[in-house]
Amino acid sequence: MKAWAVLLLCAAVYAKHEQYAGWKSYYIGPKSQEQLQSIGSLIQKFELDVLSHANIEREGVFLVKPEFQNGLTNALEEQGIAYRIHSADVKASLDLDDIAIESRRRENLARKGKESPYDNYPNLDVINSYLADVARQYPDRATLVSGGNTFEGRPINYLKISTTNFEDESKPVIFIDAGIHAREWISPPTVTWAIHKLLENVTEPDLLERFDWILLPVVNPDGYEFTFTTTRFWRKTRSTDQSPISNSCPGVDGNRNYDFFWNTVGTSNDPCSDIFAGSRPFSEIETRVVQGILQENLHRLALYLTMHSYGSLILYPWGHDGSLSNNAFALHVVGVAMADAIAAHALPFFPRYVVGNAVLAIGYAASGAAEDYAHLIGVPLSYTYELPGLAGGLNGFHLDPIYIEQVCRETWEGIVVGARRAGDLFVP
Repeated sequence: MKAWAVLLLCAAVYAKHEQYAGWKSYYIGPKSQEQLQSIGSLIQKFELDVLSHANIEREGVFLVKPEFQNGLTNALEEQGIAYRIHSADVKASLDLDDIAIESRRRENLARKGKESPYDNYPNLDVINSYLADVARQYPDRATLVSGGNTFEGRPINYLKISTTNFEDESKPVIFIDAGIHAREWISPPTVTWAIHKLLENVTEPDLLERFDWILLPVVNPDGYEFTFTTTRFWRKTRSTDQSPISNSCPGVDGNRNYDFFWNTVGTSNDPCSDIFAGSRPFSEIETRVVQGILQENLHRLALYLTMHSYGSLILYPWGHDGSLSNNAFALHVVGVAMADAIAAHALPFFPRYVVGNAVLAIGYAASGAAEDYAHLIGVPLSYTYELPGLAGGLNGFHLDPIYIEQVCRETWEGIVVGARRAGDLFVP
C-alpha cells in the first residue's frame, strides 16, 4: 500500500506546473556596484523574475522564460557578469518540492494528528485555523481580528496579543506582517512561530509585559491560495478592477502599492507585470489593511517588520533612491543587532544576513514599499526581512520543509533583540 501511495503522489505532482516547462533559473553574481546596477536594467529587459536579490557579496537567483535565456546569457557574458545554472528544469524542481512538502504534511498528520503552521508550508486554511484556535485558548491575551475581506472575499486575519488588552498607552507596539508577495511561502511560518512564542511557549515573558503585538501572517490571502492551487510563482494580489485588461492580467504588487513615491521607480504601469503598482496608491484592500493598522497604532508603534523571501537581508529606508533617513544610525545599529542574534543561532550553511539601505544592498530602487511607508508616517524602526533561502548545495526553489522550523527559531531570536532595542529607544 505504501508503494502505491508514493506512486499516486508522484503522479499527482507531475501533472502540475506545466506552465514552467522549459523555464530555467540562474545564479547571477555581480562583483562591483556597476555590475549590480547593470543587473537592474537586465531585469526589465529580459523580464527576469527575482527569486533572491543579488549583491556584491552574494549571488542572486533569477527565473527566466525560455525566450529570454539566450539573450540574458549573452548580455551577462558581454558585461563580464558571472552566472551559472541554478535549475535547468524549473518544472522538475517544483515537482520535487511538492513531493517533499506533501511528505512532510503526511508525517505531521501521522505524528501530531494535525498540520502545523510553522514546520511545513501551510495552506491558508491551516493558518486561519491556527489563529482561531489560539485566540480561543488564550482569550486573556489574544484577540482575533479580521481587517477586511480580500477582492475574492477571504478574510485578512491577524492577532492582537496583549496582557492589558491594548489599553496601556505606555506600552510600545510591535507589528509584524508576512505574505504580501504570495509565493514567498517561508514568510508566514515565521509570524505563526512568533505567535507560538508569545502564547504557547513563552520563554521571553518580558516581551509580553513590555509590549503589545500585532501579528498578520498572510497579508495577501487570495494570492497565497492561488500559489497552492494554480500558479506557484504568483506574486501579486488577485484583483481585477485596476485596468481594462485586469481580467486577463489580474493583481497588483502589494509592495509597490503604498503611498510612498508611488509608481515612480522600480514599478510598472503594465497590469501584466509582476511589479504593477496598481491604478493608485492603496488601491488594494490588502495594503489598506496594513495602512489601517499602522495609522491606528502609530502613536506607540516602535517597530515594524515585514517578512519576505529570500536572500538573508535586513533592509531599511529609503528604498526609492538610496538616501538615508534621519534615523539611519538607529536603523543600522538595531538591524545589525538583529542580524547578529540570528547568526548566533543559524545553521552553518545558511548565509549570514546583510544589513543595509534597501537600494545600496540590492543595487536598484523600488518605490511604494511597506517599510518605507511605515517609516515615512513615523514608525522609527521599520525593516524588510528577506529570510534565508538556498545556500550552496541545496536544491529546489525554497528550503526543504525540514528547515522551516529552524528558520522560524533563528528569526525569532532576531525579533527578540529587535523588540528589546526598539523598547529601549521608544519615546511615547
